[in-house]
Amino acid sequence: MRREKGFALVITLIIAALMTALMVEFIRETYVATAYERNLVNGQQASLLAESGVIGAAGLVGWTLSSQKYSSLQDEWAQEKTLENSGGTITFKVEEEDGKLNLATLVSPNGTTNEIALGFAQRLLKRLGLPLELTDSLSDWIDADDLPRPDGAEKAYYETLNPPYQPHNGAPDTWGELGLIKGFTPEICRKLRPFATVYGNGLGLPVININTAPPEVLLSLDDQMTDDLVQRIVEYRKETPFTAPADLAKVPGMESITTGLLGRISVKGSVYRIISQGQVGESVRTIEAVVLINGTSASFLYWREL
Repeated sequence: MRREKGFALVITLIIAALMTALMVEFIRETYVATAYERNLVNGQQASLLAESGVIGAAGLVGWTLSSQKYSSLQDEWAQEKTLENSGGTITFKVEEEDGKLNLATLVSPNGTTNEIALGFAQRLLKRLGLPLELTDSLSDWIDADDLPRPDGAEKAYYETLNPPYQPHNGAPDTWGELGLIKGFTPEICRKLRPFATVYGNGLGLPVININTAPPEVLLSLDDQMTDDLVQRIVEYRKETPFTAPADLAKVPGMESITTGLLGRISVKGSVYRIISQGQVGESVRTIEAVVLINGTSASFLYWREL
């Protein structure tokens, strides 16, 4: 009898242990499913917040441009914004693409090399410590012929790659496309990104907004530019943004240089890159967009959720 009672107790303990294990597993699966569903919902809400940040940033830029005849780094849009509420957080920052060298301008509309843009690009590359031969490969990617420049590459080169592909024979549509061009490694693209753009007004002369251009870009405008002159420009525009290209001559030392730059400099942008991040709980979503502001309307040239 004592042995039977002992056996029954063991069976009871085993059953209790199994029930406990099943209950723990059920609770764990319920928790995982609930957490997954919550994270899914939070991720969707974070995406919506990031999208709202892009739309809001574009609206802020548009409102600013409609109320003044210049754009500058002292404008409200140029300051990173963070907005918080009970639903989550939105953070966005804006960069003006018109303060950068438009790489598409290396080739003139007739397909020949744009010597002004070429000099600009070479000065910038030299300043950044990047290979000057990048201008040849980029120009070959843009022009319509199959004749490679000395350090460039055309169809015959790209067909030897694995996998093979064709050159665009036109300006790069996105920054990612730039990485397909001979010599444009990820590291080179990373170094070049803050100072150059593929978004602009198409082929033609490079036109730089002197209110928003980084010092490296200002220094590349002309062979006569020096670090001292660039520093004077940066200090001047902090206090008094330029309202007309000719105002650059008001900076001491820039009187004669400004005349040669007219037609290649501006004081107001139209193309802006927006990075917007939405966060709900632990879920974070980021959207990168490029927007063209034309009067009161805005059109998106690029949109990608990272």
